[in-house]
Amino acid sequence: MKKILLLFAFLLAVNYLFAQQTYPVNGTYDIRQGLYAFTNASIVISAQKTISNGTLLIKGQTIQATGSGLAIPKGYVVIDLKGKFIYPSLIDAFTSYGMPEATRTGSSGRQSIFTSTKKGAYGWNEAIKAETQASTMFSADNKKADELRKAGFGSVNVVNRDGIARGTSAAVTLSDEKENNTILNPQSAANYSFNKGTSQNDYPTSLMGAVALLRQTYYDAQWYSKQKEEYNISLDAFNKQQNIPQIFEADGWQNILRVDKIAKEFGKSYIIKSNGDEYQRITAVKATGASLIVPVNFIRAYNVEDTVEARDISLAQMKAWELAPTNPAALEKAGIRFSLSTHGLESVKDFWPNIAQAINNGLTKKQALLALTEIPAAMIGIADKTGTLETGKLANFIITSDSLFNKETVIEENWIQGKRFIVFKKDTGKDTSKLVAKKQEELKTDSPGALLFPFARFGNLAPLKQENVLLKNATIWTNEKEGILQNADVLIENGKIKAVGKNLNAGNAKVIDATGKHITAGMIDEHSHIAMTGGINEGAQASSAEVRVGDIINSEDINIYRQLAGGVTTSQILHGSANPVGGQSQLIKLRWGKLPDELKFEGADGFIKFALGENVKQSNFSGSGARFPVTRMGVEQTFADQFTRAKAYKIEMAKKGNMARRDLELDAIVEILDNKRFITCHSYVQSEINMLMKVADSLGFRINTFTHILEGYKVADKMKARGISASTFSDWWAYKMEVAEAIPYNGKILHNIGITTAFNSDDAEMARRLNQEAGKAILYGDVPEEEALKFVTLNPAKMLHIDNRVGSLKVGKDADLVVWSAHPLSIYAKAEKTFIDGIPYWDIERDAELRKTQNEERARLILKMKESKDKGSKTQRPKAEIQRQFHCETIEDYSIELNESERSHNHE
Repeated sequence: MKKILLLFAFLLAVNYLFAQQTYPVNGTYDIRQGLYAFTNASIVISAQKTISNGTLLIKGQTIQATGSGLAIPKGYVVIDLKGKFIYPSLIDAFTSYGMPEATRTGSSGRQSIFTSTKKGAYGWNEAIKAETQASTMFSADNKKADELRKAGFGSVNVVNRDGIARGTSAAVTLSDEKENNTILNPQSAANYSFNKGTSQNDYPTSLMGAVALLRQTYYDAQWYSKQKEEYNISLDAFNKQQNIPQIFEADGWQNILRVDKIAKEFGKSYIIKSNGDEYQRITAVKATGASLIVPVNFIRAYNVEDTVEARDISLAQMKAWELAPTNPAALEKAGIRFSLSTHGLESVKDFWPNIAQAINNGLTKKQALLALTEIPAAMIGIADKTGTLETGKLANFIITSDSLFNKETVIEENWIQGKRFIVFKKDTGKDTSKLVAKKQEELKTDSPGALLFPFARFGNLAPLKQENVLLKNATIWTNEKEGILQNADVLIENGKIKAVGKNLNAGNAKVIDATGKHITAGMIDEHSHIAMTGGINEGAQASSAEVRVGDIINSEDINIYRQLAGGVTTSQILHGSANPVGGQSQLIKLRWGKLPDELKFEGADGFIKFALGENVKQSNFSGSGARFPVTRMGVEQTFADQFTRAKAYKIEMAKKGNMARRDLELDAIVEILDNKRFITCHSYVQSEINMLMKVADSLGFRINTFTHILEGYKVADKMKARGISASTFSDWWAYKMEVAEAIPYNGKILHNIGITTAFNSDDAEMARRLNQEAGKAILYGDVPEEEALKFVTLNPAKMLHIDNRVGSLKVGKDADLVVWSAHPLSIYAKAEKTFIDGIPYWDIERDAELRKTQNEERARLILKMKESKDKGSKTQRPKAEIQRQFHCETIEDYSIELNESERSHNHE
């Protein structure tokens, strides 16, 4: 009888509790509030405070008091929780709970949609959806809410994961009531990503385009706030969201660094939703100062029973499986503020086993609780309502059988806004809460392996260090007036060439006997597309001068290591040739194991990619519609239009107190006019080369280099007269119509005319043997050996304006050099050591040792995966990571790749 009365009182209280003040009631009103006293429990007020044998009083939705020895007011239902624990309900700061699934297009072809198709006064690009409000789209989903409640969650942040500027998210509870009662903060954060989502606009097609679009949007918003010419719903909303928390979904530690650069440019402080690989570069992540939302969707072990399939798994994939559970502990140790999220889990049931893994790998229980309560509450602006069990906050709490993170503990009840949800049904013994499949002792494994720098095959156990070295008794190709020196020495000190000559004093330097070896300056590739991620072309518009290759440098690209093995030390990383005016280039040194920005050639001039020919006019393009230009006449007009606009823009921007809108695209063109940025132009055919030279003459800009330039021999005199350099291929011809008249003597003729001439690769594999490409200049035209070597060393250095630093072996220059086993232009020569800044980034003997130790590491990890499977852990089928090889004409849509990845991996 007593139980029936208690239940009746409970139900009456619930009726009042969730009665919506503005909604009519079909019946009689009941205004009684739920009054409950939970006694004799261990009450965890917060991660810092626990009350033993305490009492928790709640009235309606609100906590009235917590403490020991509290007097229980009259009318309260007393619930004895002797031996139990009470914790704040958990909070997830990043979910798609209750949000409609974005319908993403799967088409790989462009639609030639250049501006927004939305009806109304919105911004020009559909990827900027700042006007979107999750609170107006949110619909409570009791089935999904129940899954989260069983895991102990009481509140979540719901995010519309669609677009680059995604609008506002909303913080909601997981009650089963109507949305009016469950939304705690309708504007919990403004949200961003690098994925354009469902936008039908072609632009952006690349990661660098996504970065550029967001940067331009910030500048447009600044301009919009000061002007009175137009009304723009998207920019108006964007500006209004700048004073609430800013959440940026940026999967991968390299994207975290990209987000940080945007934050610093615009004075923002982002909360970054990561993908859990921060441990790979924890120091760099900490240096951003950002708070993180970190998923615990740890990688499943690979099923390696099939040895053939097992070969598809990279060492990086294996190590990521082993080290991912160490990530939360690494973040805690580094002092990085973070919350934990269920995002990306195939099933919420995996949440607690994964938390157990994180704790076994060093995450403290206190930090785990903070990361699931107080920190996410503060992130999404509901710390005044949830996150702790302080008086006046919502009655969001869980009742557990023991301390929350103990191995046998179950969550028995989850109270949300004062409403009871039973999780563990004692009468049946059915535990639907944590579902921890293994005891912690059983989950313990041997210590994980070490990090690699970079986190890839052939990564080193620690970043390589600069050395002082004396290379003795070698044949030295100086590329200077001294010519080739026999039985001579090179002294490297503090990253510079200290001396070149015979019988040098080593001092404290390490001595290496180079007898019988040849030493040259490092190879320089004027035209490369390695070390990029997220697409090489932003070709949706005729000009993409606003995009920067420097924003998408990928320091983990294995091609860096492979090209070091071929003696390459410096590369110009170029935008592709999908449009007449391409993106801004990035000059890098191949510093294997360094961070992306540390690869950049410091102090170098800026360059930009232009292009001519079939690629840019896209007349044979398979997409629907047509992007201007589609004729060679249109290409010429594009250049004329860009520079005419840039001149007018420069004048306007120079006016004092001007209200001009900053345009990142035109900024780059103005830099060309001001000789602060220099043109590298993709070119083939004589007529088009002549056209661009005439356009340049008429509009007052200069072409620095024609790259490819396979009909350069026809216009060499005109190029020389204008001081234009030539970076060509050694012996490519007849691979498409534009090169029907290419000849292998092109380099020889250009060189003889007096043009600074280089050979480039435009190919990740070819760059591994630039020395052999240079040797072809001897085969085709008898170019002297020393001059032929300059085609891939000093000459590209000159055209890239870095010959004061690299390209020859001269005292004071950077110690970027190669030790060859034989004559450097021979097909039999091997690069035995490649130094950059005096650091031996390639060493043929160290490479042999690396192969041995990393094969042993693979064997260890394969055995560990088998043991994991034998213990009942879930596995996945091996899937090879496809190495992307970019060329000038590579056209793809980065966002489609992201969307496909989400469809295959996002199981939220």
